[in-house]
Amino acid sequence: MAQGPHRLPTDTDNGLLLIISGPSGAGKTTITRGVERSIADSVFSVSCTTRAKTDADTEGVDYHFIDDATFEAMKSRGEFFETAGVYGKKYGTPKAPVLEHLRRGRLVILEIDVQGAVQIKQHVPDAFAIFILPPTEEELLRRLRDRKRESTEQITKRFNAAKAEIESAKASGVYNVFIVNDAIDAAIKRACDLVQGERTRRAGK
Repeated sequence: MAQGPHRLPTDTDNGLLLIISGPSGAGKTTITRGVERSIADSVFSVSCTTRAKTDADTEGVDYHFIDDATFEAMKSRGEFFETAGVYGKKYGTPKAPVLEHLRRGRLVILEIDVQGAVQIKQHVPDAFAIFILPPTEEELLRRLRDRKRESTEQITKRFNAAKAEIESAKASGVYNVFIVNDAIDAAIKRACDLVQGERTRRAGK
C-alpha cells in the first residue's frame, strides 16, 4: 500500500509505466492518445524541451518549454530519467511527476524513441514497453508521402531513419511487445488489452 498521509481516494497500488515507441508514420501518437482516452487512470508524461513553442503547442500539455540554462541545471541535478538531442534542441523526461503518478497507482504513458526507452528501462526495469510497427515498409513510405508535409529528399531521410529505428528496437531487447498498426482502432484496442492484462497479471488477480 502507498504510505503517507496524502493518499487520495482514487489512489491504487496498480501503477504502471507504459512506454510507446515507433517510427514516423507508424501511428504511435494516435495510438498513444487512444490508450490515454480509453484507460481512465492514465496520465501522459509531458517532456521538457528547449525548442521554441509554436502556435500549435500548449504549455504543460504538449511540452514544458524551458530555456537551455534551466534544462542543463535540471540535468545536472539528476531530475531527468532520460535526455536526448534532436536537431539541436534538447528533450528530457522529468522524474518527479512520473514517480508521483506511479506512487498513486496511475498508468503513466511515455511516448519516446528507442534511445530514450533504453534509458528509461535502466531506471524503471518493470516498465511495460510497446513498439508500433507499420504493416510493411511500402505502407510506411506511403503514409509518409501522404502527409504532404515534406520534400522527397526529407521523406527519404525519414523513411531510412524509420527503418533504422525499427531494427534498433528489435535489437534493443527492451520492448515487451510489437504491435502492427494495419487498422488504427484495432491497434488501439490491442494496446489497451495488453496494458490492462499486464496490470491484472501484476496484481495477481
